[in-house]
Amino acid sequence: MLRGSLPEPTPSTAWFWDATRRGELYVQECTACGGRHFPPRPFCPACGGREVTALKCSGRATLWSYVINHMVPKGGDGPYAVAVVRLDEGPLMMTNIVDCPQTPEALPLDMALEVVFEPVSETITLPIFRPVATSNGAGA
Repeated sequence: MLRGSLPEPTPSTAWFWDATRRGELYVQECTACGGRHFPPRPFCPACGGREVTALKCSGRATLWSYVINHMVPKGGDGPYAVAVVRLDEGPLMMTNIVDCPQTPEALPLDMALEVVFEPVSETITLPIFRPVATSNGAGA
């Protein structure tokens, strides 16, 4: 996975990064319209409402789209998938897919995924996704 520039926690997002360090994933939900969104922000992107709350996620998602990056910077691991997943709670989230080959054959759209957390600095633990294991131990 690319370790280039990392997110910088802000007053509006610090709670999210605190949660990921605890191994918890959250999205926000608007109390006015009920819309759920990611990434965290102090307003609802659907209606502009300023009353948003944190909603703890199940950690389950499906693969919505991806690109496999073969142009890996010096010292990086690759190739790696830059993916968009649809969380079971509704919002789309940009992330990486790990624990499987980084090939189109191993990354079918709508594949069931689960979140794992990767600490990359003192303040940032990234939520990334892997295929949900089946009963025989193989990926979905």
